[in-house]
Amino acid sequence: MALPKLNTPEYELELPSTGETIKFRPFLVKEQKLLMMAQESEDETQLSNTVATIINSCTNEKVNAEESPLFDIEYVFLQLRSKSVGETADIKVTCPDDNKTQVDIKVKLDEVSVHMTDNHTNIIEITDSIKMIMKYPVLSDMKTLGKKTTEMENIFSLLHNCIHEIHDGDTIHNRVDMVNKDIDDFVDNLNTNQFEGLMNFFKTMPKLRHPITVINPKTKKKSEIILEGLESFLG
Repeated sequence: MALPKLNTPEYELELPSTGETIKFRPFLVKEQKLLMMAQESEDETQLSNTVATIINSCTNEKVNAEESPLFDIEYVFLQLRSKSVGETADIKVTCPDDNKTQVDIKVKLDEVSVHMTDNHTNIIEITDSIKMIMKYPVLSDMKTLGKKTTEMENIFSLLHNCIHEIHDGDTIHNRVDMVNKDIDDFVDNLNTNQFEGLMNFFKTMPKLRHPITVINPKTKKKSEIILEGLESFLG
C-alpha cells in the first residue's frame, strides 16, 4: 500500500527588482539536508550552488537564481527560510560601543526588506557623451571574489562582470564584445571623480538591510546596528 502524499503550502512574495508577485513553497527535508551539508563543507561555491538549486525548485523555476540580481536572491532565500525553518532568526552581534561584547538577539525575518537608496541609478555619466550602463551582480559573479588575491582585484573582477554597455554618443559597446584588457584601459583612464561615480553604483545598489537596537549588558549603552546581506540573518 502506497504511503500518503503530503500537501505542501504555498505562499506569495514580491520580487524587489520588478515588483512581480510569485508563489513559493517552503523547502523540504531533502533540501534542508542539502543546505546543511553545504554549510558544513564551508565551500562558498557549493553553498551558492545549493542556494540556487533550492530557490529554483521552491519557486517552480519562476526565479532563475543564476541570473537574478543578488539582492533578489538573498530576499527570496530569506523568505524561504522564514516559512521553512522559523519566522525568527537567533543571531549574535557585537556591541559597537566597546567592539567586543556579544549579545544574542532575535530578528523577525518578515520585517527584513531590500533597502533601495534614494537617487540610485545604474547609468553612470562619465562625460557629456560617454556613459556606462551597469547590471547588478548575480550569484555567479560573487563566486569568484574570494579567489582573488587582493581587494583591488576583487573590485575589478566585479566591475568587469557588471558592465552591461558603454555608450559613446550614438555608438553602443556591448559587454559581450569587450575584452578585459580594453575595460582595464578604459577604467585606468578615468579621473578620480569619474571612478568614484562608478564605485557609487556598488555602494548604493539595493541590498538586504535591517536596523536593530542593542543594549550592551556591561555598559548599558544603547546602539543601532545595521544588518546587511544574507549571511547576517542566518545565525
